[in-house]
Amino acid sequence: MKIILLQSVRGLGDPGQIVNVKSGYARNYLIPNDMAIYATKGNVAQTEYRIEKSKELEIKRISELEEVCEKLNKVTLKFELQTSEEDKLFGSVTPQMISDALLDNGFKIEKKDIEIPELIKTIGSHYVDIYLHKDVVAKIKVKVKALSA
Repeated sequence: MKIILLQSVRGLGDPGQIVNVKSGYARNYLIPNDMAIYATKGNVAQTEYRIEKSKELEIKRISELEEVCEKLNKVTLKFELQTSEEDKLFGSVTPQMISDALLDNGFKIEKKDIEIPELIKTIGSHYVDIYLHKDVVAKIKVKVKALSA
């Protein structure tokens, strides 16, 4: 039986794909759970139209995110933290700290979108990746200095 997937199904396909599955799987699981619809001519045409519209919206969204990315690339966050005598931090700079600092600068970035390549446990300049989209990644500078007593 041919169906059109409405959402991503592991091991089967992505939204908008037309796939062949056993009729029981389609009737008893995929269609009742709004994961797929029957692949009739009308549904295929409607799905193709919906996919075109979503591609247009995605292109527009990516261009907006690229503008945000350019602004983020110019951002430098500064942290003053307690250090030991060897200039090592007590703790480290966390994604939550970066997210909060970005919020203070007018950027609402969730901590799950922040990737710190190496733990920031020393003073100095470090770079952190911000994933705005799978194709749009910003790189911000994080400066850490010792807290003056």
